[in-house]
This record gives sequence, structure tokens and C-alpha cells, in this order.
Amino acid sequence: MEYQEEQLRCLLALYRLAKLEKSKLYDSIEACRDFTQLFDTRGNCQVMPGKADWQGVEKDLRWLASPGCHMVHKTSRNYPPLLKEIHAAPSILFVQGNLARLADPQIAIVGSRNPTPVGCEIAAKFAYYFSNMGLTVTSGLALGIDGAAHKGALLGVASTIAVLGHGLDCIYPASHQELAGDILKANGALVSEFPIGVPPLPSHFPRRNRIISGLTMGTLVVEAALKSGSLITAKLALEQGREVFAIPGSIHNPLAKGCHALIREGAKLVETTQDVLEELQGFAGYRKYLKQGGGLFRLESSHQ
Repeated sequence: MEYQEEQLRCLLALYRLAKLEKSKLYDSIEACRDFTQLFDTRGNCQVMPGKADWQGVEKDLRWLASPGCHMVHKTSRNYPPLLKEIHAAPSILFVQGNLARLADPQIAIVGSRNPTPVGCEIAAKFAYYFSNMGLTVTSGLALGIDGAAHKGALLGVASTIAVLGHGLDCIYPASHQELAGDILKANGALVSEFPIGVPPLPSHFPRRNRIISGLTMGTLVVEAALKSGSLITAKLALEQGREVFAIPGSIHNPLAKGCHALIREGAKLVETTQDVLEELQGFAGYRKYLKQGGGLFRLESSHQ
């Protein structure tokens, strides 16, 4: 849905007032369609307490005026269909890059920010093979496994999506600025529910994780401690009715304990890409890809 400028300004102001956690209130007035009616002549919102952040709205509008920058509302045809199914789906997504990536069949790869070299290698190889089979790899642009997954996917033929826990006017961690640029150059996308100027606060990343799992058919955990954001993502995936996969490791490796716990709780133990693909066949998006001749089963099961 395209909005006139004043409608867009009021929609963004309303979204900033809602501060994400009030999404139910925001959703309840989606049917209004005329957001200008929700503000008086002085710019005060009549249905939500607080002072509208019009300066913040101007930041959003300047960012949206840049090439390749988009805002997707939940009622838009460009809103990712799988994400729309989850509880508390974001009312708005800010997207930089190729908007079409949101509708791709996707697999999430997540894991420790301080992985072993072997863990990074496994994440990159799995991402590379998934990408070559036409699956878009989605992760969180964090250090460690996330970064390795993005880099591996960039070597394949498909693309990759990075979901961020802050506004898209900055990149966190800063050391992944070049990686973010590579994702955009490779026809990928950066995604966030946070407006422009919102910093990377610790409380934002658990919210970010539900989007990673919500966009995807399944989540593969490569290395994770017992208490980690990766396990949060995996548990969110289970709650969302998505598949969860985990790669086992040495009993002496503390980063294998999270994966082993997931396997005990019912996650699929993964040794090859085929282990993942076998579980994904029930998804409509996956079947659609097969009908288009995607050839997702071309790799031999011996590939790791």
C-alpha cells in the first residue's frame, strides 16, 4: 500500500508512539486507514498518550527517500507471508535492499558470538549449500556464527537477509559494516522493526530473534551455550510452529551443550543438509519452490 506524504508521516508518528510493545493497540486501529484523523491540528495523537516524535519521523522520511530504502506495513502485499503468521508480528518493517527477498523460502542459521573455528566453518558451509539450493539464508549479522552464515550464503547463488536489533541508519557491530554492504551488493536485504535512530540496546535483540525465526521455515543452531540468544531464537521457532535443527558437538565443548539440549527437547539432529531438507517439505513455500524447478535435492547426503 502506498501512502500520501501526510498519511505516511502520521503512520510513522503513531508507530513511534506505540513503542512496539503496544502493538495490540496499534493493530486495533489499522482499519482506520486515515492516520491523519488520529492527530489534532497541533500534532497531538488523540488515541495514544504521549507526545509525537515528529523529529524522529523526519529522520524516517529522509531515510526512506534514499535509494533502496523501504517501509512495509503489515497490510502491504510486500509483507512477508510467514512472518504475518506469528504472534505479535511487527506492524512495520524497515527494509534496505531488495524487498523481494522477504518472500523467498528462507532458512535461519544462528549460533554463538564466540564460536570455535570449526563452528564458523560448519555455519559457512551449510549456508553455502543452502544458498546453492535456492534457499535464502537469514541471520542476525552478529559476530561469530551469524557472520559466518551470511558470508557462506554470499558465496552461493541465492541471497541472504540480516535482521537487525536497531534502526537501519547504523550497523552493529561496526566491524560488520563491510559485510552489510556486501549483502546489499549481492541483492540481499537488511531488515528491522526499529525506526531510524533507535540504538542497539540489549533488550532489542530478543525481539529481533522472533523476526529471524518468523521469516523462516526453520532455524539451524550451529553452536550455542545453554544460556544464549540462539536458544531463544530456537524456542521462538518452536512456538511459531517452525522446524528447529541443531548440530551436535563434542561433550567437552561448552558451545555444544545448547545444541544437545535442543536435541533432547525434540530438535532434529543435523549432520548433513539433507537432514534439514527432509523436514522442510511440508511448508507451502518449499513446495512452491520445488514446482518452479528449484532442484533442492541436488546435493548428495554426504555433503556437510
